[in-house]
Amino acid sequence: MDFTSAPVSQAVPTEASLQHATASLIASLPDEGLGFEHIKKHILNDISPGFTGSSRCPNYYAYTTGGVTDPALFADWVASTYDQNVQVHLPRDTVATTLEATTLRLLQQLLSLNEGEFPGRTFTTGATASNVLGIALGREFVVAEAGRRKTPPINTSVAELGVLEACFQAGVTDIQVLATLPHSSLYKAASAAGIGRGSIRMIPLSDKEPWRFNMEALAKHLSGEAASIISISAGEVSCGRFATNGAELAQIRRLADQYGAWVHVDGAFGLQALVLPHTEAYKALNDGVSSLHLADSLAGDAHKLLNVPHDCGFFFTRALDLQQTVFKNPGAAYLSTTAVSIPSPLNIGIENSRRFRALPVYASLVAHGRLWYRDLLERQITLARRVGSYILDSTTYELLPNDNVNQIYMVVLFRARSESLNAQLVSRLNASKQLSISGLPWKGQPAARIAVGNWRVDVDRDFGVIVKALEAAAAFPSK
Repeated sequence: MDFTSAPVSQAVPTEASLQHATASLIASLPDEGLGFEHIKKHILNDISPGFTGSSRCPNYYAYTTGGVTDPALFADWVASTYDQNVQVHLPRDTVATTLEATTLRLLQQLLSLNEGEFPGRTFTTGATASNVLGIALGREFVVAEAGRRKTPPINTSVAELGVLEACFQAGVTDIQVLATLPHSSLYKAASAAGIGRGSIRMIPLSDKEPWRFNMEALAKHLSGEAASIISISAGEVSCGRFATNGAELAQIRRLADQYGAWVHVDGAFGLQALVLPHTEAYKALNDGVSSLHLADSLAGDAHKLLNVPHDCGFFFTRALDLQQTVFKNPGAAYLSTTAVSIPSPLNIGIENSRRFRALPVYASLVAHGRLWYRDLLERQITLARRVGSYILDSTTYELLPNDNVNQIYMVVLFRARSESLNAQLVSRLNASKQLSISGLPWKGQPAARIAVGNWRVDVDRDFGVIVKALEAAAAFPSK
């Protein structure tokens, strides 16, 4: 097998490939190792055919996993070869942390974010970890802010005192996370940060637009007794819509400042819309990401945005001091370094041992440049909207959540009008193995979701693949 970055046509493995891969696994540890050549052939010939084509197939639409560009793949091999542990800033020993700091600034330039406004920046394992950082900083801020607003002001740092003692001293009896249709990782973040999944309270605008904030309800919640973190979905996972527009986010910023709340943006799906030109075609998307720079923290996914290998997200915050308060690694003398302009990664994130995630990002950014990323996103949107238009004109399928194709980002949500077909729709569409989509409930009914995210997208070719699958699914006899 030629192990290259060339695309594959099959989105998911065949049942035979999966069975063979599973049966081939060596479940008993050998006393004598089988050797490098044996394991190389075993992985390439037996195991690899059992993997999905999620990164290498342009028609894998089940999850927004992106793909891996050639520069990013090459850099990932180099990162594995040199195996830098990017934990402590040691500029006389390695260029790794300096490259990481440079890469994070390049990423902010791509997204037109002011580097000075977001001095806290780090790479994470993904947007889930970035959301954990955002909620942890939000928890620290809102409890400390409650302490500062007491008379006289007192220091109520959760990082130093713990959640129970800090909240007790600050008089905080409830911490709420206000959101609309949040990604499931937000619940995990709330649990990991010690404020609980039950702290998340959804305040949707309406049943018709549940992804948007009810601004009146938001103001009411903020004016109550609870300390508040506001979590904004910049690109909702099911339908791709945005929770706010620029005016609404500016209003949220004013309310947060008034009531001592923290504003966090989960931009795993939508942050890349910042690279789009400001045109009529993208007005809804431009509005959706307008004023994101007003947030206290931003979470992003590099494997989606940049099509680099997995295990790569990023996190930006205005509050570097707060970030270092929460995540500093005290008491390990062998890790101590002198104060420098680049903070050691172990003091601004969860991990101490860290993979050199920055190198594939650096390679992809420099190799492709700003205009390549803009063109890629425009092609992805063009394909999604062409599919949306096809569904809108179809008598077999129904476009969700509404019939405005110009609001489509990279996600197409739809269902079959026939209940019997709709119940089998996802399995029928995936039957050929040439594409893969996901299913999810939408307003109590099954729905199908096409998420376009791979850099190999070809609008005409891929539109033909999707239409062929839609027509085949409709023609397939019902069970």
